[in-house]
Amino acid sequence: MGRGRQKAKATRQAREMKYFSPETDYTALEKELSKSTGSSNRSSAHPRRDDEEDYSQYADKYSDDYDGR
Repeated sequence: MGRGRQKAKATRQAREMKYFSPETDYTALEKELSKSTGSSNRSSAHPRRDDEEDYSQYADKYSDDYDGR
């Protein structure tokens, strides 16, 4: 007997979530994005460890051979 009430509640909650649109604080978003762009402009996403060899010298030499596939 309780299934109808439970289903109605689930439907109501789903509808509320679907049509809920909170106010967007664009100034806070702009500040957050400007902070993250400064830290992502590093020379490499993964810094090279001391025990790894440097293959950057081969990048220009063999770049014509790589077609991007």
